[in-house]
Amino acid sequence: MKPLHEILKRPLVTEKTVQQEGEAQVVAFEVKREANKVEIKKAVEQAFEVKVKNVNTVLVAGKVKRLGRTYGKRSNWKKAYVTLAEGSSIDLFGV
Repeated sequence: MKPLHEILKRPLVTEKTVQQEGEAQVVAFEVKREANKVEIKKAVEQAFEVKVKNVNTVLVAGKVKRLGRTYGKRSNWKKAYVTLAEGSSIDLFGV
């Protein structure tokens, strides 16, 4: 298995993900594109010491951006929606 810091890049904190975290116990992460659901599940369980119920992944296409006359493309990336088991929670805003 790859190291945790290679699989989990960062948590995604948006209005939608914060609402899902409160209602359905779902947390979103940006993950390495080559990571599969089993690796993501193990990484979250080890990093945050929680029990994971389910993992859903989405490949997000990079946007085409323009700077003057030059066009460029942002990289494609993978998003993982991790559903936590009952009684488990991740405090992303803990101080």
